[in-house]
Amino acid sequence: VQLQASGGGLVQTGGSLRLSCAASGFTLGSYALGWFRQNSETERDLVASIGWSGGTTPFVSTYYPVSTEGRFTISRDDEKSTLYLQMDSLQPEDTGVYYCAAARGSGPYYFASLYDYWGQGTLVTVSS
Repeated sequence: VQLQASGGGLVQTGGSLRLSCAASGFTLGSYALGWFRQNSETERDLVASIGWSGGTTPFVSTYYPVSTEGRFTISRDDEKSTLYLQMDSLQPEDTGVYYCAAARGSGPYYFASLYDYWGQGTLVTVSS
C-alpha cells in the first residue's frame, strides 16, 4: 500500500501548482482523501479533503479550511486511482511539505488522526 505525491516545486507569489497523488497496492475508490501541509512552524494541517460517495452518485463532498477556501481545489479520479490538488493564488504562507492521505469511510475528514495511509510528501515553496 503506497501513496506517491508529486508536483511540488518553487513558485512565485500569486502563482499556481497542481499536486498529484497516485495510489499503488490499493485503489483510492472507497476511501476519503485529504491533503495536509506541514512546515517548521505548524503541525500537519489539513488544506483540503474530499469524501467518497459510495459510487451511488457522482457528487462528493469537499471541505476546505478558511485559509485555502477559494484558492485550492481538491479532486479525485477513482478510475486512475489519483488524487489532485489545484493550488491557485499561492502565498508565502502556503510553503511547506504537502502530504496526501487516505482514510477508511465516507468523509470528508478534518483530523489527521483519522487517516490510515500517508504519502511521502512533496515540497512546495512560494517565494515572495
